[in-house]
Parts: sequence; C-alpha cells; structure tokens
Amino acid sequence: MLHNFQVMRHLIPCLSLRVAEYVRVSTDRQARDGWGLEAQRDEIRRWAKANGHRIVSCYADEGISGSNGIDAREGLFDAIAALKAGSADAVVFTSLDRLARKMTEQEGILGEIWSAGGIAVSLGDGGEVLEDDPDDPMRTAIRQMRGVFAQLERGLIRQRMRKGKQAKAAEGGYTGGAPPFGYRGGNGDLVPDPFQRTVVDRILALHRDGRSLRSIIQVLKAEGHNAKRGQWHPTSVARIIRRGGRSR
Repeated sequence: MLHNFQVMRHLIPCLSLRVAEYVRVSTDRQARDGWGLEAQRDEIRRWAKANGHRIVSCYADEGISGSNGIDAREGLFDAIAALKAGSADAVVFTSLDRLARKMTEQEGILGEIWSAGGIAVSLGDGGEVLEDDPDDPMRTAIRQMRGVFAQLERGLIRQRMRKGKQAKAAEGGYTGGAPPFGYRGGNGDLVPDPFQRTVVDRILALHRDGRSLRSIIQVLKAEGHNAKRGQWHPTSVARIIRRGGRSR
C-alpha cells in the first residue's frame, strides 16, 4: 500500500531525521521467503527519500509474532537502543501492527520510544505518532481506539478461520497439521502419496498375514521402508492398521 509521503512531512518537526528502519514478519516462512520484508523496506525508503530523511540503521524481527513483548524482539530492542544512544532520531515502520498486535503492547512500545527521546513514525497511520499531551486527551483516545478496533478485527478474522476449520473437520475435511502416513497436504486437502501408499499397503498385507507389530517393523526395516521421522514405532504402525489405510 502506497502512502502520501508529502502530506506527512509537516507532521515531523525536523527538516532531516536520522531514521532507524524497523520491519517485521510474523512467520518463519515469511522470513525465509522475504514475503513482506522487502515491501516494508521499500516503502520506508521511498518515504525517507521523498521527505529528505536519512536511514542510518535497519532492524528486523523475522518470524517473530507481534504478540511477543519487546524483550523477545531483538530488532525492535536494538532500534530503541539506537534512540537512547543518540545515533538515530526516529523509528519508522509501515504500520502500528508491525510494532504490536495488542493495543496494550503497542502503547508500551510507543512509550519506550518516546522515553528514549525518539520519534515514532507509522507510514500507514498518518505519519508521526504524536506523544501523549495532557491538554489533548482526544489524541491518546483516538490512537488507542484505533488500536482496539484493529485488535478486534484480527480477533474476528481468527474466529472465522477457527469456525471454518471446525466446520471442515466436522465434514471429515483436512484442517492442517501433519498429514497421516500415506498422504500429503495439497490445495487445502489430503492427497495420496504414491511412495508412502506402497508402504501402507505392505503394512496392511503383513497384518493380514498375522504378523505382530514388532514383526512388521522388522520387515519394514529389512526392506528399507522408513517412517516419516526415520524410525518406526509400534503405535504408529498400529495407527495405520486401525485406519485401514484411510486418511481419517
């Protein structure tokens, strides 16, 4: 999402800021693939260039949930440390939810930035996040209400996803997690894995021949059939037999 950088310029009482760039993604997959990180960096750099500010340091929390406190987020901790050391004037991020998912944590982090003598700039929330003013209580109330409604929206999304999974599970659908042996996840459903299905058929055939669980495991090892985690266990073989090779 592009923001009107020129409109925000007058909100920052400084002609040229030394900027500490802060970006965050919440999952390990996003961190590995760079989903979101580069987009955030690009947006911050466009803003800095358009407004004559200089990025002096870059910090990231990769694969870290916004629900984690500052102590668990090294990138954010270091960005605030740069303010305290006087090497940066402002921490800039693309939106307040990059700081925190919960309004209470958001307020605590903003307080840390202001206590360090720094400026907080959220590109998606109008620019500078102004420090609380006892003569303007509406400023604080409006910011906090926005945080509350953003938290509510995320909660409603999680609720819909949870109910969707529950409905799918009630219909016998695949709702995530480790697929049973013989299947793999694909397009939101379970699909047979040809190699593993061969092993499942072998297990069922040995069971029909009257083999014990440990005897079946010995045959699988001798034939070079490995379990998902390398070693077979009687309970995992029993689970396959109990399902009869079915996915559920």
